[in-house]
Parts: sequence; structure tokens; C-alpha cells
Amino acid sequence: MLQRIKKFPVFERRHDRRLLFTKNLTPKRSFFAEALLKDKGEEYRAWDVSRSKLGAAIKKGASQIGIKEGDTVLYLGASHGFTPSYVSDMVGKDGFVFCLDFAPRVVRDLVFVCEERENMAPILGDAAHPEAYKDLIPEEVDVVFQDIAQRNQVEIFLKNCDAYLKSGGFGLLALKARSVDVSKNPKQIFAHVRRELESHKGLTVVDYRDLYPFEKDHAMFICKKK
Repeated sequence: MLQRIKKFPVFERRHDRRLLFTKNLTPKRSFFAEALLKDKGEEYRAWDVSRSKLGAAIKKGASQIGIKEGDTVLYLGASHGFTPSYVSDMVGKDGFVFCLDFAPRVVRDLVFVCEERENMAPILGDAAHPEAYKDLIPEEVDVVFQDIAQRNQVEIFLKNCDAYLKSGGFGLLALKARSVDVSKNPKQIFAHVRRELESHKGLTVVDYRDLYPFEKDHAMFICKKK
């Protein structure tokens, strides 16, 4: 039997340390060989959190994730679409997920996922230049989610939050410490990044989670725009 986690549109099974579940927006369709589960007449997709920073943050007890039914999400670093497909389930048919990646090879795979899900759209673009896709994104979104392993990933995140995140919206930054500076201790980097985010005008860090053991040297920063 599944139970909802807090107010999140995400479910879990008691004593299951690895899996979460989302209500399947496309019943009987599996995209990444994930298991499908029936519970109380509804179908759910199993979500392996060892493959997802967002899933790992939820499993690590994130107090809020900012993603709810009906939200519009700008997902930066969408890759093949694994985690974005679960965000698609979370926001539901009244929400929408703009999925951006700069690698043509992975965007080709992403297109196939988006074709099956009416609330997802692929964008081939560089997140470091948010002005380049301004004609494709609404003026404001409810959530900016970023999973980009680049040295200047914090700068990219802040640019997109400034450009697209609405007041009261949430920005989620999945930070890979080794991509920022391989010579420093990850905990030092996490502390520095937190200070940088908190010093940015208009943003407040409302939660932070080290993603170990699901992801080594990764952390999730959850911010809210004032």
C-alpha cells in the first residue's frame, strides 16, 4: 500500500529505501523500464531515487520541494528525460514541464518521451544563455529546476531564476561539487554555495540536503523567490 509524502504529489511504500512512486500520467506506458504498480485503482510508476537527484532529496527528507499539481516547471539539464518524466507526473495534466538540454544526442531521446506526454516539451539550448529561449518560455514559471554539471552551475541557476522564476516560486539546484572545484572538500563547496545563494537578492534558501548515499558529492538546494 502506498502513502503520500507530506503534501508532495509523490508516494512511498513503507520500508522501501530505494523507490518512490508517482501517479502515472500515461497509464500502461513505461519509458525507462520502470515497474508499474496498481494501488486502490490507480496506476503508479516506480521511481529509482539512485538515478534521480530530485528523488534522492525527497528520500533524504526534504521539507518542501516546491513542485505541485498544476505547476509550470523549467527543467534545466533534462538529459534523456528520466527525472523530468516524473516531474511531468507530479504537475499532472494541468501543469507543464519545459525540458532543456544542450546535447543534441540526448534531446533526440527526450523528444520521444515528450511525444508521449502532452505536458512536456523539449528544448535544445544552452542554459547559460537564458535570453536565447525567452520566446519559448512563459514570462514566469512556478519552478526552476537545474541539474547541470558545470563549473559555473550556480551562476547559470541564478540567471534563470532572475529571468523566469515568479515571486513566491521555487528554485531547486542539484549541485555537483566536483564539477565546481575538484580540489576542495565537497562540504566546503556546499557551504560556499549556500552563502552565495543566500546573498543573492530576492532568494531565500528554505532547505538543503546532502544527497549521500544516493549521490556522492551532490547536494540539493531549495530556494524560494521573494
